[in-house]
This record gives sequence, structure tokens and C-alpha cells, in this order.
Amino acid sequence: MATAIPLFASFKYADSLTVVGISFCTALVCEAISWILIYRTNSYKSLKSSIDKASKKLETMKTDNTSSKLTVKKSKTKKIDRVESSLKESSRDLSLFKFKSGAVVALVLFVVFGLLNSLFEGKVVAKLPFHPITIVRKMSHRGLKGDDSTDCSMAFLYLLCSISIRTNLQKFLGFSPPRGSAGAGGLFPMPDPKTN
Repeated sequence: MATAIPLFASFKYADSLTVVGISFCTALVCEAISWILIYRTNSYKSLKSSIDKASKKLETMKTDNTSSKLTVKKSKTKKIDRVESSLKESSRDLSLFKFKSGAVVALVLFVVFGLLNSLFEGKVVAKLPFHPITIVRKMSHRGLKGDDSTDCSMAFLYLLCSISIRTNLQKFLGFSPPRGSAGAGGLFPMPDPKTN
């Protein structure tokens, strides 16, 4: 067993694979925490089903509106507004419901990041296959000595892995946000046409 550690340490990609592996394990732990605190509860299931129903109903109402472009009745628009407001309210409730799990997950991520930062401080863990632009270079070269812009620090690799692994793991496990919720729109949701 004692010979296995130096052998692994001399492996060319050992640091990179260690960061990726820890990122994958952290994503599993975070999703397990989210499952315990959120996804297995009845209130989450009811909120998710109400969001799904409301978004489907809103979608069918809007497609009916566009297919019959003769005259848009006020009662129809009021119904659409009512469904939209209930969808927004359910999405808000779902976001508040996920907040407690988000705090615990953030704490886990901060602890793991601090641990990794102390293990790989000032150490190049990967080489980028390109020369990044200035803003990306500042993130990817954070805490490293030298001028080689293709050197990649642990922080940058961990950030990329955390984002991609956790998102794909959520989709694989079926924990992605419902279609009509606020989280499903991404960072830049579509603006409301009525406010413009």
C-alpha cells in the first residue's frame, strides 16, 4: 500500500484527476443533502406538480391565443394573467423552499474549496490548451507564480468541474428545476412582454 501512493503521485495527471474526483464527490454529497432536505418532501412534490400544471396550462392558453388571432377577449387575457401570477407565486415559494438547502450546500462547498485551496496552493494542476483572454487568465492563473498563461490553478478547474458536474448530475437524477419555474430560465430569463 505504501508504494501505491508515490506511484499515484508521480502520475502526470494526478492533481487534475484529484480535483475532478473531489468535485464529483462534492456534487454527489450536495445532491444527497438536497434530496434529504428538499426533493423527498411532499411540499416540494406538490409545488413542482403545481408549477408543471400551471406552465402547461399557460402554454396551451397562449398557443390557443396565437392560433385564433381574431379578437383577444379580455376574459382570456385575465385568465392568462391569473395563471401567470400563480406560476410566479409557486416559483417564488419553490425558491424559498430551496433556500435552506442552498445554505447547507454553500457551507459544504466553502469547506471543500478551503481544503483544496490549502492542498494545491501555488500548484499548477492543469494546462489549458489555449491562451485565455485577460479576465479568464486572472481566474485561471489565480495564486500561481510564473507568466505561463496556460497554467491552470485548482480554483479555476474546481469551478469549471463543479458547475458542469453538478448541473449534469441534477439532470441525470431528475432534480433539475421544473420547466416553468424561475430557475429554469437560466441566468438571463426572458423579459415580461407586458412590462415593456
